Amino acid sequence: MPPIIALIICTAFVLYLLWLERKQGPEVSILSWIPTIYMLYVASKPLAVWFGAGGDDSDVGSPLDRNFLFILLCVGLLILIKRRFNWPKALKENYEVLLLLGFMFISISWSDIPFTSIKRWSRELIAVIMAFLLLTESDPRQAMQSILRRTIYILIPFSYILIHYYPHLGRMYGRWSGAQMWVGVTMQKNGLGRLCFFAAFFIIWTLIRRWRGRDTFKVKGQTRAEILVLIITMYLFFGLGTAGSSASGQLTFFVGLIGLLGLMILDKFKVQIGVVPLMVVIIAVIIFGTYSLFERGSTLGSFSSVTNTYNRDETLTGRTEIWEVTLPIAMQRPFVGFGVGGFWTEEYRNTLKHSDPHSGYLGTLLDFGFVGLLVFSVFLLISCGKAQKVMTEDFDWGSLWFCILLMVVFHNMVETSLNTLANHSMGLILFLTVAIPKKT
Repeated sequence: MPPIIALIICTAFVLYLLWLERKQGPEVSILSWIPTIYMLYVASKPLAVWFGAGGDDSDVGSPLDRNFLFILLCVGLLILIKRRFNWPKALKENYEVLLLLGFMFISISWSDIPFTSIKRWSRELIAVIMAFLLLTESDPRQAMQSILRRTIYILIPFSYILIHYYPHLGRMYGRWSGAQMWVGVTMQKNGLGRLCFFAAFFIIWTLIRRWRGRDTFKVKGQTRAEILVLIITMYLFFGLGTAGSSASGQLTFFVGLIGLLGLMILDKFKVQIGVVPLMVVIIAVIIFGTYSLFERGSTLGSFSSVTNTYNRDETLTGRTEIWEVTLPIAMQRPFVGFGVGGFWTEEYRNTLKHSDPHSGYLGTLLDFGFVGLLVFSVFLLISCGKAQKVMTEDFDWGSLWFCILLMVVFHNMVETSLNTLANHSMGLILFLTVAIPKKT
């Protein structure tokens, strides 16, 4: 099939899915597309990559991306002003967000590149503004569901088309192995894996919820369409050989499913799980993810059985080697780090020959030190507490929230997301934390 024909068919399919989504949530305002566009942006390639724009500054991003985010910020603020957003109430109810954002801002003061750090901090602010937009919707939970659906309906089908019909955009070659990898709309294989495990988990959650009679489809064909999207997602997720596989993403997906299954069993037997056990699980993952960085021998031992299962080398495709080189630098400033976005300068990228520690916990130590890791952990634990509280009155939303939280902290052991709110993983946690506690 000619690529242009495949693209047209895919576009028509996506428009059909978006039509179904609109029928499913007619009460969600058109302005909810602003945070949707933001979520599409953080889950895919930067605009400079899509449009081949020049003038990229690797320290602060391309002018095209900066201008786009500035426009989103202005539009978001205008909507909040027009809707008379209650700032004091929102900040009081989401004090953990204010604490995290405030700590990030203070960290600019000890950054070696404060001007760049200010620009990077502004991206954190934009993420919070986008989350607050959900609070202005008549039904924030339905708006959140619409954002999740739209993101999946758009990014998954187009990832398939890019991989098979536009390989110069949908595929890339591994830095170390030289092997071909599927990336779809994302920047690298693990980004596609992250998109797929979130998409697959959400669709499965939706289908289970509908099967249990807690969510009804309003248009005939909604369920069949979602099953088709799930099939495409699983095809991209597990792929063919190393080209389409992301071992860390697959393992994270299974962890999320096990968590959901466990919660469903407890719910079936009317066992109300308290906040302490859920927090203990999150704390255990965070501690293990951080501790394993310092125990090089035990790191390899801890992951060896997993890497053998997925036919991966015991260095986790070079990750442990990166940790060994980067961790001593992090320990030069162990308490407060290098400040928000203050470590990965052009100088360090050229010296270390990489630009990602492939560990959210190491990334947090680099930028914010152990104090920052504690602040991020507090944010995650408060989010966990809110999820448990929601679970007592709406099991479905509470379980979705906790399982996504569990998947994020687990996946952060081998991928970097924890040290910023301005990405797909932590963006979802932020949106859930702000929007889901508010009832219709």
